[in-house]
Amino acid sequence: MQLPQLIISMFLFIVLFFGIGFLLNMLLRSTWIMAVIYPVVVIMIIDKIRFYEYFVNPGQSFSALGERFLALAAADVLILSCGLLGAVVAGIAIRALRVRGYQMF
Repeated sequence: MQLPQLIISMFLFIVLFFGIGFLLNMLLRSTWIMAVIYPVVVIMIIDKIRFYEYFVNPGQSFSALGERFLALAAADVLILSCGLLGAVVAGIAIRALRVRGYQMF
């Protein structure tokens, strides 16, 4: 992956998960919902195993997930970390707005 593509991808993940997190936090009246859901989203992005396989065949599913995590490139880790950053910043923004008296929905 080239550097401009990496920088744009990182920025897009920050903006994407900030927006989704802000809307979810606003609509569900919670502060950290997207930061809690984000690991599940990352697992769905990384792993090719269907969700129900984690309950039907957990040993093989979690070992495959561990292998996929270890096989991630540095660029992938940076991009996914930026998504987590966006989700956390959305929680901080909602909390700051509520402290200042803004009530969303």
